[in-house]
Amino acid sequence: MGFDAAIEVELSAAREILAGSHRVAAFSGAGLSAESGLATFRDPDTDALWSRFDPIELASAAGFEANPERVIDWYNWRRGKYAGVRPNAAHRALAAQARMIQMTQNVDHLLEQAGVPAQQVYHLHGSILRDRCNNPGCEHSATIDPAIPQTLRACPRCGDRMRPAVVWFGENLPQATWDRAQRLCMALDCLLVIGTSATVYPAAGLIELARQCDSRVIVIDPNPGAAADAADVYLAAPAAAVLPALLEGFDLASNP
Repeated sequence: MGFDAAIEVELSAAREILAGSHRVAAFSGAGLSAESGLATFRDPDTDALWSRFDPIELASAAGFEANPERVIDWYNWRRGKYAGVRPNAAHRALAAQARMIQMTQNVDHLLEQAGVPAQQVYHLHGSILRDRCNNPGCEHSATIDPAIPQTLRACPRCGDRMRPAVVWFGENLPQATWDRAQRLCMALDCLLVIGTSATVYPAAGLIELARQCDSRVIVIDPNPGAAADAADVYLAAPAAAVLPALLEGFDLASNP
C-alpha cells in the first residue's frame, strides 16, 4: 500500500537500520492487537457494565480477595471477546520473522496464532488464556478455552482458588521471563517497539535498557507517546499497515 511522503521517508530510514542490524527483537503492546478488534486495557467501552469499576478492583490481588466472583466474571467477559479474534497483518508480518524474539505486554496469544513459535514469545504480563492457583506455593495451572471460560473454582491440587495467570497491578513480572528479556535487550542492535505507550513499568524499561546498551529503536504507533520520544525512527502509522512493508524481504534474528 502507499504511504504519505513523511511515512515513506521514515520507512526508508527504518529499513536502513534493519539492514545493518544483526540482532533484532520486537517489544509490543496493546496497539498491536487493537487492530484485531481487542480494545486496549484503558479504552472506554460504553456498552460494558465494567466501565464503572476502577481497574484496581478488577486486576489486583486486593480486588480478587475482596470480590473474587466479580474479578472472574470480568475476565470471563474479556475472554469471550478473545474467542473470535484472529491475528492481523502485523502479527503475520512478525510471524514471518521466524528467528526474531517477540517480547510482549499482551496477554493474548495472537502472535502464536499467527505462527510465532511459543518459545520465541516472552509474555511479560502473563496469559489470559491460562488460570493458575492463587497459592504461590502450589504452581498448578490450566489452559482456558476463551469460548468456554471457567467460573470461580477451587484448585484441584491444594484447594485454594484459581485465578487468571496474568500479572496484576502491584505484582512482579515472571522472573525468568523478565531476566531473559533484560539480557536480550542488552545485546540488541535494534529494538522494534510496536503499539505501546511505554508508560507501564517495569516492562517499558526495556526500551531504555536497549538504548543504554547502544541499540537503535524503531517505534511503530499511530499515537505519539513516551516510546516515540526514545525513537531513532518513529513511524506514525498503525502496525498492521506499516509492519508488512517495513519487514518485507528481511530475515531478522535475535541471536547471531
